[in-house]
Amino acid sequence: MISFAAAIRAAMLTADPAGKAMATRAVARDWHAGRLAFAFDVAMPDVPARPAEPVLLPPNAMPKRGRGGSERGRIALLHALCHIEFVAIDLALDAAGRFGAERGPGFVGDWLSVAADEAMHFALLARRLRTLGSHYGAMPAHDGLWDAARETAHDVAARLAVVPMVLEARGLDVTPVTIERFLAAGDERSARILQRILDDEIRHVRFGTNHFAKVCDERGESPPALWKSLVERHFRGAVKPPFNDSARRSAGLSCEMMAGVA
Repeated sequence: MISFAAAIRAAMLTADPAGKAMATRAVARDWHAGRLAFAFDVAMPDVPARPAEPVLLPPNAMPKRGRGGSERGRIALLHALCHIEFVAIDLALDAAGRFGAERGPGFVGDWLSVAADEAMHFALLARRLRTLGSHYGAMPAHDGLWDAARETAHDVAARLAVVPMVLEARGLDVTPVTIERFLAAGDERSARILQRILDDEIRHVRFGTNHFAKVCDERGESPPALWKSLVERHFRGAVKPPFNDSARRSAGLSCEMMAGVA
């Protein structure tokens, strides 16, 4: 029986985007079916495999996108979101494989569920790009998204604080506005995809807040205080409003948690 860690590593080292999505969903199915040994006998890769395209650029070198009003602008925005979901597959796989031994099967199951969702989100967006006459890889993409994994590889609390509770939570704030822009442009199909992603991301952030609370309880730490200190130490940016308060509350990000972080 192949080990869980070996299956995760193989998926992370799959460069082909469609192949990575399929491999990820297969790992999730095999885990839930009991076909993987709960063993961590191989290390997670420092950097996942990436396809030749899209060309990856530093954040400050990315071309400006439109606001999504024109078809060209909507395609550019969908491509950016598709890349975010592609990297999110590896972020979720890495969390399960890197921290699963210390956090246990429940943690593994939650983050494999997230990884499978991200793979599905990627597939939906990639298919939508094709129907609009484009494809994933047709435009350059942001090369800074994996930095959060590097920065927090040493500590599960830091990983949870930054990835689900900052990066994914930011998606809760901005996605409703993006949905409105697509609807205003008459692109209901893209809007429906983004609504599906938003609904799933609330659950992903909730996984993060729940597991973070467990870690804080074990360490005897205040969740708001530890979250604030970890974000200030490991996140290169600012956590600032406007916030989607209702979605954040549904995901367990209280006003107390958000207070004082800017």
